[in-house]
Amino acid sequence: MTFDVAAEAYDGFMGRYSRLLSAQLADFAGVHAGQRVLDVGCGTGALTGELVGRLGAGSVAAVDPSRSFVAATVERYPGVDVREASAGALPFADDHFDAALAQLVVHFMADPVADLSELARVTRPGGVVAACVWDHAGQQGPLRLFWDAARSVDPDIDDESRLPGTREGHLEELFATAGLAEVEGTALSISLAHPDFEAWWEPFTRGVGPAGTYLKRVDDGRREAIREAARRGVPPGPLVVTAVAWAARGRA
Repeated sequence: MTFDVAAEAYDGFMGRYSRLLSAQLADFAGVHAGQRVLDVGCGTGALTGELVGRLGAGSVAAVDPSRSFVAATVERYPGVDVREASAGALPFADDHFDAALAQLVVHFMADPVADLSELARVTRPGGVVAACVWDHAGQQGPLRLFWDAARSVDPDIDDESRLPGTREGHLEELFATAGLAEVEGTALSISLAHPDFEAWWEPFTRGVGPAGTYLKRVDDGRREAIREAARRGVPPGPLVVTAVAWAARGRA
């Protein structure tokens, strides 16, 4: 899936959550000084920035199929080798990196097994491939409140719960099928406080990702019904969203 939106729109929507995952995923992958690491599906650079802080810009590369996201990452992290490319066709030689990481990407891959194999191809033998995906299937993702409200209005909605890797254990299954060795899984958890309901709701109106695309497509009456259903689900005042992402790692 390519996100055809401005970088700022993504930052205010999913970027506010993904930034909180970056250090945890890098820790889980064992990223440390002296390595060269690839960020696959870098988006606007949440994980890229974490890698730059640990390794230096010259030791980090990043790819994303969205031109606007690539441009934003280039601007934000000078010296990083950022390219417009998909996970399934990485523009790097075999065994080029010590690790390849994919944060919140696998569930959008058209062929996750083939794409994870491509991450393994560009990772040296014994190097680490790691990824994480929100627990949409287990109702612990950061969009649960939105999808619950949308489902109350439209029971047949596609709420991302059937996407690859979004249920417990599935990411490890995909890694193993892709030929990765010593596959391990874990859960990553984040919490983010929003000042009020409106601060949480507004980014959904920007048309980002499946949730934003769905909301933009429905008529005004249904959109308002979803908004009010979500509002009824939270108390007044600050709204704290706690979410879980499933993570997996394996060796090339």
